[in-house]
Amino acid sequence: MADTAIHPSAIVETGAELGQGVRIGPFCHVGPEVRLGDRVELKSHVVVAGDTKIGAETVIFPFACIGGIPQDLKFQGERTRLVIGARNRIREYVTMNPGTAGGGGLTQVGDDGLFMASCHVAHDCRIGDRVILVNSVAVAGHCVIEDEVIVGGLSGIHQFVRIGRGAMIGALTMVTADVLPHALVSGPRGQFEGLNLVGLKRRGADRGDIAALRDLLAALATGSFRDAARARAEGEVTPMEREVLDFILGPSERSFLKPPA
Repeated sequence: MADTAIHPSAIVETGAELGQGVRIGPFCHVGPEVRLGDRVELKSHVVVAGDTKIGAETVIFPFACIGGIPQDLKFQGERTRLVIGARNRIREYVTMNPGTAGGGGLTQVGDDGLFMASCHVAHDCRIGDRVILVNSVAVAGHCVIEDEVIVGGLSGIHQFVRIGRGAMIGALTMVTADVLPHALVSGPRGQFEGLNLVGLKRRGADRGDIAALRDLLAALATGSFRDAARARAEGEVTPMEREVLDFILGPSERSFLKPPA
């Protein structure tokens, strides 16, 4: 534990595993089953509980509560886990809960995310890499948020919703249905607004990719969503079109936010 620094007021319970260069600030509490990777930093007043693993160089800011038991009345104390990746920034008052037996027992957060103040990640969620949850976003249980998604402030994600890679959710949006990869969704009851063009351009998508995605959305807007996707998937498509089609044809507990006809 070279260069590890633990403030005298912090409590690190016996059994906790600390990597090299971990820094634990004033009045933090680290439980006995917690594993902190190299150079993890807990600023102050941070609680990390349960069977929780946090990847290298993640920084957690004051008053966050990570690994507390799920906010689910069905939870009966079963052994479940929370795994958080590397280089995340978890800001003030964020809560992240482990899984439940009924949801597979694991909540997983990827690498390089930014979780702004007062966000909540509920039990059994799967959060990808480079995800940004803006202030006070609430993600309900069993949700899947793929890589490079941005969710605007004060938004809510209904349980079992999937949000595809590169999608953007506007502020103050309630998302109750699956969101296609690279989609732009906004409004009090989330409405499909088109492609997330800013995000696509930032990630280097060329005009041909964007034009193909627009054509795909137009084709999907009429008739049965899944039937249209199956028909389109039988033909020759670009890799980005294939990503959207695979998302539509994958397992889902919710309906889809559809492009306007």
